[in-house]
Amino acid sequence: MSPEELVARVLHRDGMMLVIDKPAGLAVHAGPGKGGHLMELLGALRFGLPRPPELAHRLDRDTSGCLVLGRHRKALARLGELFAGGRVEKVYWAVTVGRPPAQSGTIDKPLLKLERRHGWRVVVDPRGQPSVTDYRVLGGTDRLSWIEARPRTGRTHQIRVHLAAIGCPIIGDSTYGRGTADLVAPNLHLHARAVSVPIHSGKPPITATAPVPPHMRDLLAACGWGGE
Repeated sequence: MSPEELVARVLHRDGMMLVIDKPAGLAVHAGPGKGGHLMELLGALRFGLPRPPELAHRLDRDTSGCLVLGRHRKALARLGELFAGGRVEKVYWAVTVGRPPAQSGTIDKPLLKLERRHGWRVVVDPRGQPSVTDYRVLGGTDRLSWIEARPRTGRTHQIRVHLAAIGCPIIGDSTYGRGTADLVAPNLHLHARAVSVPIHSGKPPITATAPVPPHMRDLLAACGWGGE
């Protein structure tokens, strides 16, 4: 991605923060593998300030959508408080294999990150951190579901593990789909659709919505999405 392309993906900008539409496949920071990452491009988002913005939270490499950046230290401190306090509302869309046990509900399962010789993964484990995700089914077919997920906590891979735990692995998730979801599509069908941040005291929260990425459009349409 070029700096110009990143600038074109800005969904919201004010003196405190930015919200960008992160594309799937772009890591937010450097990892053990090769390839570019978002941190290399943030200089293009200074918009007149002396320093580039910094991440207020993270999205997985393969997850697309709304990502919040703080524009300076005061903003980052404020955003850190809001995220830590659960005051930032995050809405994700996912297309899954299978149907949840109910049209809506809450997944309350503690998550534990397991370190392994050749990497790591997150599992449901009573020794893990408390993790809660609210969900509702927005549409579907006889074998697919279009799910809206609203995480109350911010654990690594939380939505992916929680949905897999109720029998609904996300399309394209070869890590938690046990070889099922990745047969349907090569890309992870998880999108940070919207975010609402009450960063300005006494004012309504800042809300941004990210357009559906191209790789999710066909299956969402099959599940009843109207294209908006």
